[in-house]
Amino acid sequence: MSLPRIGVVIVTMGTRPRELAALLASVEKQDVPAARVVLVGNATPLAEISVEATKIPLEENLGCPGGRNVGLKMLRDSGEVDVVVELDDDGLLVADDVFRKVRQLFAEDPELGIIGFRVADEHGRTERRWVPRLRVDDPMRRGSVTAFLGGGHAFSMPMLRQIGLWPAEFFFGHEESDLAWRALDAGWRILYEPELVLQHPRTSPARHAVYYRFTARNRVWLARRRLPVPLIPVYLGVWMLLAMVRMRSLAGAKAWWGGFLEGARRPCGPRKPMRWRTVWRMTRLGRPPVL
Repeated sequence: MSLPRIGVVIVTMGTRPRELAALLASVEKQDVPAARVVLVGNATPLAEISVEATKIPLEENLGCPGGRNVGLKMLRDSGEVDVVVELDDDGLLVADDVFRKVRQLFAEDPELGIIGFRVADEHGRTERRWVPRLRVDDPMRRGSVTAFLGGGHAFSMPMLRQIGLWPAEFFFGHEESDLAWRALDAGWRILYEPELVLQHPRTSPARHAVYYRFTARNRVWLARRRLPVPLIPVYLGVWMLLAMVRMRSLAGAKAWWGGFLEGARRPCGPRKPMRWRTVWRMTRLGRPPVL
């Protein structure tokens, strides 16, 4: 059994220097070293960061998926790695055997495309929204899923070569769903592995000023790009209702509807809807692509 080579991509805006330093130290202490670590600076020079990594400072902020694509393209074109681990710059690997376990899981299953890590706060608690299932009865339950968290995960490089990289035009929000749906439609498996832990502070995604706008816009884009035509109004109707029920401010509602209209009017990239057998596969896994 050949063991895959591990690469790491971390994107930062330079606003969390202490957290980034701790994350890089946790990457360095892994008992299976990464073949290559790529640090991408979204509109930040990275000049003060001294670490054994390939540093790529970008002049403009390409968003989370756009910045990650820069690192993924470098690793893909280099041919040096078989698996890529991507980590949020305010995350932390609390164990030193994460890369070893990731390597073993990919070596054992050639159909494995994505491994989603369990995200937990500094007290070891995993929030409901961090579990990639509709039924969040047990965050320690391992198994095949239809989604993964962007904060900590691992990709098969052969999968990325087949399905492509992140949808950079999304900038922030729902890029994980677009990539996950493409992976499932191409026959790859997504595994949620709770033993692989990324420690992450408890924060609300709504802390980002553009959260409501991008969330709505990108949901529309996701539906337009990936869903069969009959499912588009169902998906958008469900999430429209949920968004309004959960909304707590007039400003948030205004931003959300502005993003929704933007998603309907603006180009969203190439359309390649999933096959109906993928819809059925996702339904059997517990999350049909309308929820």
